[in-house]
Amino acid sequence: MWRIRPWLRIERIDPAEPTDRIDPAEPKDRIDPAEPTDNIEPAEAIDRMEPTEATDRIEPTDPTDRIENGDAIERLDRTVMAILDIMAAREVIVLGTAAMAPTRQRAHNSCALRWDDQLILFDPGEGTQRGAILAGVAVPRVTAVCITHFHGDHCLGLPGVIQRRSLDAADADPPLPTLPVFHPADGQAYFDRLRSATIFHDTDAVESRPIVAGGEVATLGRFRLRAEPLEHRAPTFGYRLDEPDGWSVDPARLEASGISGPDVGRLVRDGWLDTPTGRVSREEVSVPKPGQSMAFVMDTRPCESALALADRVDLLVCEATYRDADAALAESYFHMTAGQAGQLAREAGVGRLVLTHFSARYESTAGFAEEASRHHDDVVVADDLAVVEVPPRRA
Repeated sequence: MWRIRPWLRIERIDPAEPTDRIDPAEPKDRIDPAEPTDNIEPAEAIDRMEPTEATDRIEPTDPTDRIENGDAIERLDRTVMAILDIMAAREVIVLGTAAMAPTRQRAHNSCALRWDDQLILFDPGEGTQRGAILAGVAVPRVTAVCITHFHGDHCLGLPGVIQRRSLDAADADPPLPTLPVFHPADGQAYFDRLRSATIFHDTDAVESRPIVAGGEVATLGRFRLRAEPLEHRAPTFGYRLDEPDGWSVDPARLEASGISGPDVGRLVRDGWLDTPTGRVSREEVSVPKPGQSMAFVMDTRPCESALALADRVDLLVCEATYRDADAALAESYFHMTAGQAGQLAREAGVGRLVLTHFSARYESTAGFAEEASRHHDDVVVADDLAVVEVPPRRA
């Protein structure tokens, strides 16, 4: 029997053992979804599955819900296949929301993006390691770190992240992969100090990836990472992650072609399948599926680069340091208000807007949503440890 728990933990349960003895997964036990094959997934209706109580037992209802990949995979339980091959976790885990100084309610700004096989940490402020533990984010599984600039609320947690990885790397088998840390090139001296901030047994493989100018800076898995300069008091870059366009298998076309079960996986894997009525290509039973995108815009005035980064992204995580009444402060300190973040989302055609990076002058964030929502209709005001899903794929 398989049990599917929140955060995608998949467990084999011994029938003789009481199930109430199974504790929530430690961060290192969390299983990331398998990497999709050729960026082709089943029908849009099953593009995202919610890890709620209803998913404690998930049974695929149609042969097309399962994509096979060889005899070994065919022996797996259908429920496990539904999770590993269909379910792609795409969400932002908010580790902190405070600008400049933490408060009793808010830790320094930081968030983790879980996107299929990638776990990208953005702006690890002070307390990131603690926030990751509370949120169930496994620091050793972080695949990249993106730092917008070297003000402390955006980077003071980096030493803890590196040293935690170094601790786990000592016994890791296989070894942990090299961790790229993207950051403004002008802040190299600050990165070097954070990299070796204290005495520790340094076994971690960390690669400094300084950014000199805007443009595509890396490929992370199947995704393109782009950076653009923003307007702040220190050299600052915003980031954007883009998924390439792909194809989605259409159940109706599969049925019309008489293809089901393991043959679906063979068709997806090989690109064609010989059937009693002739050869069927992958394209004949698929429909185009546009790639999704996400942008991270921190510490900037409204500017053209912010607009370019946010252009038609499915999810925009954006600073909203001030309320609209304090727009003069936002201008003088090179920040944005909640209303300006909403305007940016509207002008850029954003799917979902997530507000974060709130000034400590505001005890409550209640008014931020109202001000941003005057301009954009899908607004989330982030709380520490909140999980925000990437919205459904747009046509």
